[in-house]
This record gives sequence, C-alpha cells and structure tokens, in this order.
Amino acid sequence: MRLKFSQFLVALLMIGGLMLGGCSAENVASNTSPSSTATSKATEASPKSTTEATKVSETSSESIPGMKDLPRLEGKATVVMTVKGSPITIEVDGTNAPITAGNFVDLVQKGVYDGLKFHRVVREPQPFVAQGGDPKGNGTGGYIDPKIGTERRIPLEIKPKGAKDPIYGKTITEQPELQHKQGAVAMARSQMPDSASSQFYFTLADQGFLDGSYAVFGHVTEGFDVVNKIEQGDTIDSAKVTQGAENLKTPQ
Repeated sequence: MRLKFSQFLVALLMIGGLMLGGCSAENVASNTSPSSTATSKATEASPKSTTEATKVSETSSESIPGMKDLPRLEGKATVVMTVKGSPITIEVDGTNAPITAGNFVDLVQKGVYDGLKFHRVVREPQPFVAQGGDPKGNGTGGYIDPKIGTERRIPLEIKPKGAKDPIYGKTITEQPELQHKQGAVAMARSQMPDSASSQFYFTLADQGFLDGSYAVFGHVTEGFDVVNKIEQGDTIDSAKVTQGAENLKTPQ
C-alpha cells in the first residue's frame, strides 16, 4: 500500500505540473491550476456504455461554438523541430485529432515556436515530459491571435479507440486512439478542458495515466535521442512543416 500511495503522489505532482501556470513541482500547490484539481478532472468522468460514448463522439465538431474559426488538419503532416542544432521529426495526426493537430501545424507555419524555450523538463524521480511552446517562457502564456486580439484556445479533443469522431470538451474513461506512449506529443492545458493554446509536451516515457485527460496529437518518428537530451531553458531553433502542409485548412 505504501508503494501505491507513493506512486499516486508522484503522479499527482506530475499531472499538476502539466497544467498551465505550473513551471515546477515546487509551485504546483500554489499556482492557478492545482494538482488536486487536475486529478479530479481526470477522474470525475464515470464509465460510459458503448452507446453513450458513440452518441457523444458523433457530435459534429462544427456544432461547437468557435470550432469553425479554428484551423483543421485533414490527414497527416510532418514537422521537423530543431533543438540545439539537432532535428526532431514529428508525425502530426490530423486524422484522429484534426483541431489539435491543425492548431499545432498552423502555429508552426506562423513561426510561433521559433526561439521559444522548454520551460519545464522533468526526469526525476522518473522520466516524465519536456514541455515548451509558451511565448512568455514561464508556463503561463499562450498564442495571442492577432485576428481576435486574445489568446487562441482550442477544445480538449480525444478520440476513443474505435470511435468515428473525437469527443470534445471533456475527459474520457475509454482508451483513446492516440496514447501517451514514449515520444508522444500532446497539449498542455489549465484545469478547464478547453484551455490549450500553444504549449505542448513530449513524453519521455510511457505515461498511460494521462490518457483520456490530455490531447495527444502526434508522435516523434525520428530524433527521440534529441528529445531525451532536452534541458530546461533549451531553445527551439526552428520548427518547419516538411510534408502535408496542403492538409491544413484555415478559416477565411
């Protein structure tokens, strides 16, 4: 029991650190997105029957307010992110996460990630994540869309395994199509499900306890050795779309 409880505490700290506004384990308890809130959000959903899950997943993304104004990736794309002169190749999956993937590819094409730092890297007590993409560099910021003058936010988007469409705006208890395996790329967010903007993270090891609570949108296909060497404060030299740019659909 002691071992299980200690593992629970480690998981609690890790989840809390993924929330926007938390840059380190030391300030998780005092930031605006406490780890206890993150844990409750991740576990509050009750198990759904297959019928219920299907009904929710069939909700068209276009029916959700603001969704039509967000970029979409219809298919897959490849992004090469360079850190300390070395490339990391990411397959971005718009088939299973069209809004989350579209947001990322759009920000890459806009050059938003160029020059930004990884503000949080956790390897102890066990490998966890390398998190970056914050224009403020401290874990509290997101992309300010000049069209609206405020932060662009995207809904939590998770597709249950075998479902036709993703579920939006809520955590799920089903196994997702895109999982937090080593090298997964996913979006950080606050305690509110629909609050992700530009912050993303690489998983440094399998993190199955995050499945269903955070939106995975791709994975590293080459250069995980580079990811594994990222240190807090390291800078993204550049990020470029090398394949699949034609699959990005942006609102007019």
